[in-house]
Amino acid sequence: MKLGVYNAILHDRTLPEAITVIAGLGLTGIELNSGGFLPATHIPTFDDILVSDTARDDFLGLFEGTGVSIAGLNCNGNPLHPTAAIGDRHAEDVRRSIRLAERLGQHRVVTMSGLPGGEPGVTQPSWIVNAWNSAALDVLDHQWRIAADFWRETDRLAADHDVKVALELHPQNLVFNAADIVKLVDLTGATNLGVELDASHLFWQQMDPVAVIRHLGPLIFHAAAKDVRINTAAAALYGVLDNRFRRLSPDEPRTNLGGDEWANEWPKDAAWDFVALGRGHDVAYWTEFLRALHEVDPDMLVNIEHEDVSLGRIEGLEVASAVLLEADAALSASLVGSA
Repeated sequence: MKLGVYNAILHDRTLPEAITVIAGLGLTGIELNSGGFLPATHIPTFDDILVSDTARDDFLGLFEGTGVSIAGLNCNGNPLHPTAAIGDRHAEDVRRSIRLAERLGQHRVVTMSGLPGGEPGVTQPSWIVNAWNSAALDVLDHQWRIAADFWRETDRLAADHDVKVALELHPQNLVFNAADIVKLVDLTGATNLGVELDASHLFWQQMDPVAVIRHLGPLIFHAAAKDVRINTAAAALYGVLDNRFRRLSPDEPRTNLGGDEWANEWPKDAAWDFVALGRGHDVAYWTEFLRALHEVDPDMLVNIEHEDVSLGRIEGLEVASAVLLEADAALSASLVGSA
């Protein structure tokens, strides 16, 4: 497998500086953000690369001799958002990322399935968490029609460009568990839609990432190495759907998600937290995570995503990469031993 880093945590550096950090960690891949919620910071010549072989070759030349190469593109966003200023732009980012991937010799684009509004004419998405009543199923029927139309067309584009689109199973999206991705593929007849297996969002939903990998098999296209710690005392009071977020004011540092939407502040004593690898699940667990991915594809791209706010950018990557490399070495040793 190819082990790397999703580059958003290194957006404070230039691309060559980010590559140097990743090489110093002993990793070999960088997953480049190409739009959506975050800008394509490390692809400043994006538009030129789409049309110019010289621009493409100049960009690829930045990786020569570094020991680090591109390990997929990432444009996580909401391409089905009912507000055009967000949904239309994020949808176009997905299409542009597919075209860019082909230009760069890449075959994986990571994104999210998106989430439409609950009925025609609304401006905000509506996430049905538990469809126990018939009205909720009516909303889902409406949303699935929108999603199927978009992803059917996008799948054709991806197939035309020899790209697999890997959807992160992320809550507040229509597709957030194993049943949903199977439903989307069945509805669309897709050949190039599958999953980016980010373990973190499965952990806090009380799902088992290893079981999900083995259940979905060839629908797993790509993976993110990101851990979660359940804080049992808070979870006992608030559950894993802990919703005590705080709205950040315009004079506070905050992340724009498109239009006039912004990321909120996490609860201070949250029921669960994103943590660096090893702080929620040990090396033995990550070894089995890699083993399951290896069973699907020995060349799977597995990239660290660092969102542990208790650790600095480099510190968090160092902690995570040490665990991931130890797990990979343990897997390799066990495969040799069983040969």
